[in-house]
Amino acid sequence: MSQLTVLFMPESAYGPTNNCIGIGDVLRRRGHRVVFAAEASWRGKLTALGFEEDLVDLAPPPENVEEQDAGQFWKDFIRDTAPEFRKPTIEQLETWVKPVWVELINGARYCQPRLLEIIDRVRPDVVVEDNVVAFPALNTAGVPFVRIVSCNPLEMKGQDIAPVFSGYPAADRSGWAAFRAEYDRVHRPVWEEFDAWVREQGAPGLPELEFIHEGDLNLYVYPGVADYADARPLGPTWQRLESSVRETDDEFTMPAELADRDGALIYFSLGSLGSADVELMRRVIDSLAKTPHRYIVSKGPLHAEIELAENMWGAEFLPQTKIIPRADLVITHGGNNTTTEAFHFGKPMIVLPLFWDQYDNAQRVDELGFGVRLDPYRFTDEQLHGAIKRLLADEDLRGRLAAHGAAIRAADGLRQAADAIERLGITAGTPR
Repeated sequence: MSQLTVLFMPESAYGPTNNCIGIGDVLRRRGHRVVFAAEASWRGKLTALGFEEDLVDLAPPPENVEEQDAGQFWKDFIRDTAPEFRKPTIEQLETWVKPVWVELINGARYCQPRLLEIIDRVRPDVVVEDNVVAFPALNTAGVPFVRIVSCNPLEMKGQDIAPVFSGYPAADRSGWAAFRAEYDRVHRPVWEEFDAWVREQGAPGLPELEFIHEGDLNLYVYPGVADYADARPLGPTWQRLESSVRETDDEFTMPAELADRDGALIYFSLGSLGSADVELMRRVIDSLAKTPHRYIVSKGPLHAEIELAENMWGAEFLPQTKIIPRADLVITHGGNNTTTEAFHFGKPMIVLPLFWDQYDNAQRVDELGFGVRLDPYRFTDEQLHGAIKRLLADEDLRGRLAAHGAAIRAADGLRQAADAIERLGITAGTPR
């Protein structure tokens, strides 16, 4: 097969970037050239995995600041706005969701000239974006455009599914109309301005009240067992991957302090962004310390401020895809990567949603019986300990999840995605 040049542009957060890393690694090992136009704070982290980097700034670089950690902007943003997460989701539309869209749009505007230069220099055969806003340079590159959706499937909207970002139940439509109306009121002026700018760059207009175009190929990372396929069927350009779990994580050796203890093994992570809420991390850790189980804790960017109990071990970064298979239970913020990885390995979840798609993932896990949704700021010890006890004791659930996990792994989403990108690139023309 002729070599393709594939340009990936993920959102500057670990979830989307790790998803692109997993797919890109398969393409790279097949002999294709894989280039990442990631945000500049990822410098060196992608070349270490064998990829080319041609990076972009999404805002003017801060003066007199040493090199930032990967995705540092969003870590700071989450830390500073964490009080908003205590509000009902409909109230967050104005004070949290809209500011996120504005920041994302500002990034797309700022990097447009640089991204045009990268495309001219790299000359990709296919461009792949895992983000939630359009980057017009990708849509005007003259080559196939692939969109990856690695939030949750409510992002592909429908009248018969709950509104995205709401966390509302599928079986109760009483709040849907009000939430959609408020979303429209808050976001329509932002969308109209962004749509006009996107058109000025020569890209097609955006779909109604959407901030990103559909692609020539659209890949979404969610297992069919939890999807809304019957209520919201998708068109022929959409392909579900079941999962997309990277194979680049380091191996994991069980720490002696946990290996020598009794109790179930539980993995706890609020993600690279959620763990920036140190107060919340400490609260969950204090509650888990009162149980007889063992915990592996992803401590995140402010790891130095987080002290673990005797029944715990953790670090700033952990090879999550090597740890979850060994866990009996996952306690998560409900980010799409961790949620779909728990499905991939057939593990029950306790979900403590903080923002964005996490409410919807938490609700879906809970309403399908695959785990328990708890309010991260209002749960009691009794609620958390009771959920742990119930999920660990539910042998029927554990068996069903193990079977679902086996089927999801057999679908091999990474290679599904790589195959689809290859087909699109080869069909579109002669690779450069």
